[in-house]
Amino acid sequence: MTILWQPHYPPFRDGGIPDIQDFNVLPPFRRQGIGTALLDRAEQIVAERSPVVGIGVGLYADYGAAQCLYARRGYIPDGRGLMYNDEPVERGESIMVDDALTLYFARRLVP
Repeated sequence: MTILWQPHYPPFRDGGIPDIQDFNVLPPFRRQGIGTALLDRAEQIVAERSPVVGIGVGLYADYGAAQCLYARRGYIPDGRGLMYNDEPVERGESIMVDDALTLYFARRLVP
């Protein structure tokens, strides 16, 4: 897992929102609290410098566990829709469904 203080995703970069990237727990180790512990620590680190943290997630089934984890933790979509390589996917556009297809979420850390 990496915290990008200067994210590539323009809305996060321009808004000063740190981005958690490359978050992964190998399948045999899921559902043991490892992902929760990792996110707890990442959010603690980010909260020292920013009231908000961002994270992107892929949209096919391999990302299902991450999608559910982020929703349970209170991450909400940033409202900008689907991105492909950090660029908006336009209505009617055909794109490849792969790791570059992402939906970005944010979470307020400090009330």
